[in-house]
Amino acid sequence: MGTRWAARYQAPPGVDHDALLRDLARAAECVDSQMSPWKRDSDLMRLNRAEPGQWIPMAPEIMRVLDTALEVGRRSSGAFDIAVGGLVNAWGFGAERSEPDAGAIRLAASTHGPAHLQLRLDPGPGLACKQTPMVLDLCGIAKGYAVDCMAAVMRAHGIAHALLSLDGELRALGARADGRPWTVGLERPASGIRSVHGVLELADIAVATSGDYRRWFELGPGHRLAHSMDGRRSAPVRNPVASVTVLAPDCMHADAWATALLVAGPEDGLALAQGLGLEALFLLRRGDRLVELGTGRFSGA
Repeated sequence: MGTRWAARYQAPPGVDHDALLRDLARAAECVDSQMSPWKRDSDLMRLNRAEPGQWIPMAPEIMRVLDTALEVGRRSSGAFDIAVGGLVNAWGFGAERSEPDAGAIRLAASTHGPAHLQLRLDPGPGLACKQTPMVLDLCGIAKGYAVDCMAAVMRAHGIAHALLSLDGELRALGARADGRPWTVGLERPASGIRSVHGVLELADIAVATSGDYRRWFELGPGHRLAHSMDGRRSAPVRNPVASVTVLAPDCMHADAWATALLVAGPEDGLALAQGLGLEALFLLRRGDRLVELGTGRFSGA
């Protein structure tokens, strides 16, 4: 998935650490092999190449991720949309090109339809069917799911105290063995530098952050395009939100909702988070300042 994973854990005596690390690696590699848009033989790319109306067998893991993606898409009214793969490629953020292509953008926009209206799933036999020639992209949810898979590995090895991370997605199992929560830094959304905006204390919870400061390029002086795609506009996100951090019981939902709220923007995103009871922290750009808006435990922001 183009990044690294990490695990900090406190294990009881007798744990086979070599076997544990092998199983953690296999869990991450399983998600990558099924859901990567960069691997031609992944399950995701097989589905992308399928003709509309053709039912395609899918592994149980990607079926679970697709089902959750459609759920979040429906509940966010399309702010979270996995059918933006064609737009991602056309705007230069995918595997096909490294800069925007006007013709490809027009074509992707003309054929785009939200996945929660255009993708059908049959969970019994594990089948998926596109209703239109959409190109799916799971980058806004698959990393979170991979962290959840690694958490399951930890539990299978009898480990109750762990902090797992993959890129900007993290999940805490329990707390530290001494009862203190795991502490992680909330990154300041600044390009080119790594600094801490604040500190989060985690116990039995997952956290994910989506922002505009990691992958972007300049499209003319003072006009920056970030990689997060707004399928409703057929274009990269353009709003004052620098980053959104979401807490959730599992990392897959935290990852998807962080993306959805970033795309939704400060007003609609905050209203959506409040209506669904999500715990979210928005960092907004106001000139040279960052302004905080929050819900749940972040409501004091």
